[in-house]
Amino acid sequence: MNSVKRILGLLILSAVLLFVGETNLRKATYAQMTDHGSTTDPGETTQAKIARAMSAGPTDIAKSANIVDTDARGNTVVLREGNNGFTCMPGNPKVVGESPMCVDAPSMQWFADAKAHKPKPTNTVPGITYMLAGATQRSDSDPHDMTSMPIEVGPHWMIMWPFDPKTTGLPTTHKPTGAYIMYAGSPYANLHIMGRP
Repeated sequence: MNSVKRILGLLILSAVLLFVGETNLRKATYAQMTDHGSTTDPGETTQAKIARAMSAGPTDIAKSANIVDTDARGNTVVLREGNNGFTCMPGNPKVVGESPMCVDAPSMQWFADAKAHKPKPTNTVPGITYMLAGATQRSDSDPHDMTSMPIEVGPHWMIMWPFDPKTTGLPTTHKPTGAYIMYAGSPYANLHIMGRP
């Protein structure tokens, strides 16, 4: 009986440590993810930002997600606490590449690594990113392109993992339906699936 109690105690302790570790990872990554900050109209209400952030994800995910924003100084602002491991951001509709999005912890790490220009993303499992309100971006081939003309992308979701077009047979060019690999050939390759899940 004592060994069962000991095992249960270790399982509970492991779960607590895992939760604390994930929370700390999320907090550390929030600080690095200022690309999707708002700095929009200072008169915009918190409720409007929350609604825009939630528009990026499926309703059942967005309703329980953390909602975070970035203030004019680049500081992370929590607009609403969540509890499902996803974070939604309102973005800035006036800036290309700062569209509303909902991401899980591995995707948060992927975006932080891309922003920091790391040689490759450090997430160890695939991440899920939702951009169901649509998006704008500069390139389908270069994750660091800041100068090309904007590309409009309809509602989509992504799997943040280095997919290889040679082994998957998936296309590498933008398309309005189906799936394609964005940033193919780079460590930041990821799978775009057009439409809603």
